[in-house]
Amino acid sequence: MAIIADILMAAGAFGAALYCYVLAGRLKRFATLETGMGGAIAVLSAQVDDMTRALEKAQGAASGSASGLEALTLRAEAVSARLELLVAALHDLPEAEAPAAGAPPASAEADRRLRVLRRRRAEVEAAE
Repeated sequence: MAIIADILMAAGAFGAALYCYVLAGRLKRFATLETGMGGAIAVLSAQVDDMTRALEKAQGAASGSASGLEALTLRAEAVSARLELLVAALHDLPEAEAPAAGAPPASAEADRRLRVLRRRRAEVEAAE
């Protein structure tokens, strides 16, 4: 009986050794940096680093744009308030008297007539 137990124990140990050998080969292929899962993990890690840097740049640009937009908004509000004051001040001015419908214009420039010069087509062609 002891011999049978020793044979079964040796077979179990041989089976466990074979199982460990197969697992070691799989683990070696899994951890290979060029072709296995290790390579994929290395590539993904590099991509995560690149995306982190891009995200930091985008956050910096967005914060710069937000501060610039806030400054422009404050400036626009100030200009708007000033325009409102100017429009309110215009309401306080007395209205200018409009000339009567049949009255001649008062300025000398309005009395001048516009002259139109016309050239004959033959003269223009000869000059060219």
